Amino acid sequence: MAPAGDLRIFLITRPMHSHLQRIGRTLAPALFGAALLASCSGDKPETTAMSVPPPQIDMKDFFKNPEKASFRISPDGNYMSWRAPWKNRMNIFVQQMGGEPVQVTHDTIRDIGGYFWKGDRIVYSRDINGDENFIVFSAAIDGSDAKALTPEKGVRAGTMDDLHGVAGMEQSIIIQMNQRNPQVFDPYLCNIATGELKPLYDNSKENFEGWVTDHNGVIRMATKTDGTDQVVYYRSTEKDPFTEYMRTGYKDSWNPLMFTFDNANLIVSHNLDGRDKTAIVEWDLAGKKETKLIFENKDYDVSNIDYSRKRQVLTMVTWTGSKEERHILDDQTKALYEKLAPKFEGYEYWIYGENDNEDKFMVWAGSDRQPGKYYFYDSTTDKLEMVAELRPWIKEEQMAEMKPITYTTRDGLTIHGYLTLPVGREAKNLPVVVNPHGGPWARDGWGFNPEVQMLANRGYAVLQMNFRGSTGYGREFWTKSFKQWGKTMQDDITDGVEWLKKEGIADPERIAIYGGSYGGYATLAGITYTPELYACAVDYVGVSNMFTFMNTVPPYWEPFKKMMYEMVGDPKADSLLLREASPVFFVDRIKCPLFIAQGATDPRVNKDESDQVVEALKARGVEVQYLVKDNEGHGFRNEENRFEFYDAMQKFLDAHIGSGYKAAAEGEHEKAA
Repeated sequence: MAPAGDLRIFLITRPMHSHLQRIGRTLAPALFGAALLASCSGDKPETTAMSVPPPQIDMKDFFKNPEKASFRISPDGNYMSWRAPWKNRMNIFVQQMGGEPVQVTHDTIRDIGGYFWKGDRIVYSRDINGDENFIVFSAAIDGSDAKALTPEKGVRAGTMDDLHGVAGMEQSIIIQMNQRNPQVFDPYLCNIATGELKPLYDNSKENFEGWVTDHNGVIRMATKTDGTDQVVYYRSTEKDPFTEYMRTGYKDSWNPLMFTFDNANLIVSHNLDGRDKTAIVEWDLAGKKETKLIFENKDYDVSNIDYSRKRQVLTMVTWTGSKEERHILDDQTKALYEKLAPKFEGYEYWIYGENDNEDKFMVWAGSDRQPGKYYFYDSTTDKLEMVAELRPWIKEEQMAEMKPITYTTRDGLTIHGYLTLPVGREAKNLPVVVNPHGGPWARDGWGFNPEVQMLANRGYAVLQMNFRGSTGYGREFWTKSFKQWGKTMQDDITDGVEWLKKEGIADPERIAIYGGSYGGYATLAGITYTPELYACAVDYVGVSNMFTFMNTVPPYWEPFKKMMYEMVGDPKADSLLLREASPVFFVDRIKCPLFIAQGATDPRVNKDESDQVVEALKARGVEVQYLVKDNEGHGFRNEENRFEFYDAMQKFLDAHIGSGYKAAAEGEHEKAA
């Protein structure tokens, strides 16, 4: 369970590279979505160039909806499901093994997001126009009887426990929603066939914000924050009252991942007892102590675990290093992965779904240059069958390699990141797009990234960096970011640019910065605090004014504002710091062309954040390109809007640091001659 107050991920705008995970017995709470220049050093990437650059690939090939995605196996193993485009929206399809596909959903408003099987029905969710008020639906697998299970306007809802395998709950799930109080999420038992909702706990007095169930679907733990401390409450049975069990400061991490299979104790990830990195342990509920270390890594936080429902054993722990990593905990899972390994040589591969009997599996395989292929594997016959390719029109050999790199900041911190160099071009004096991630308490990972590949295909080198505050590197690295927006966090980005220049990779006159959400903030900070560094910039749903941003957060962030003030700055006590960290007050320093894109219904970064910058620049007589989509929120999800944004972005970059820039520069030289 990630606590509902975990501000480490509150501004994420683009999906991280990850693998599909089952809905477990733990809470998936309504989160905030919801990380000296001259002496810079690092791992110098290879500069050997291929002989011929690939042809320019149509932008739409990178950003159109995948052909098929999100495969699942039904609990009985007789059906397969997936998402695929229908009228430009991702919808759900089901196929009996060996039969013909049946379209289950016919949504034209928004892409269907996450979904899962529950008996002979499909449960899925989507919002409207990007407002992040997610609605939970269910439908029969023949496409009939589709119904909304939660309110369709003004309420954010999600599945808390799928109650898979719980006796008597064959048609029930537990959902949570903020209908009663927009700031907190109450639990309900939901009959997915009838739509009946039954409150599971009267939360009107305590206003708990998060919940944890055991393997019988009983809510045994509840969480809330007093603003900075995270408080966990516990009860032995559903008839008992909740009492305070554990209180941790916001800099500490103690997260129940699941109950042990006998429901007596817990599996927990934590960094208490002097740890810097989170480890996964077995936790004695009665003794309030760690009794067994399951796994830890000296370099990275480890906080994810998987298990076999049928065999009731823990199977593996996973974490993100330079790539996605796993440590297998049981012999049967190890043997399964070893059996599959020769079939996927040169690719990352993950088993991510199975039937109840755990003899039929979905497998994903891919890489930084391969978007992904889906396979069906029958372990009883050892038959592996490819069922779909995510983006079959992408030619792997034309894609660029994403190389893990490190460099050292001016204050001696090691920054990990990724450098993608364009194929067939010498890694020397290249135009560069610097691409800081959102969050800011998130991180970039290795894998196929359509934005990065599109830019590399057009001849740009792309630098992504996990600046201080990025998650996964331990408590100390994370806390170094506190109250450092626009300061050392921004220095880490600047130092990466200087490293590229020192290595001769970057053309100092052709460096752009582009980011979304916090990355959009870092873009605006980059062109106001270091205006000489960048030739142009693209801000995508980015924060510009720390004061107005704090005043327009979604209602379910309100309980955590005190934590935000500790981590980012208090608008009253730290007013000078926040003013200095607000790019909107320094737009007079902007020297380069700027392109801004914004969703009108964004609940995280209000449209006013972009409007303020545009208005301030226009007041100075500076033109700024501005794209607003009325039916989008925190990032553009509809295919046609993605096309419009990326088409505008590629033309903007080309005009200022690409071939268009070079043609204009050559023309000026000819005039001068």
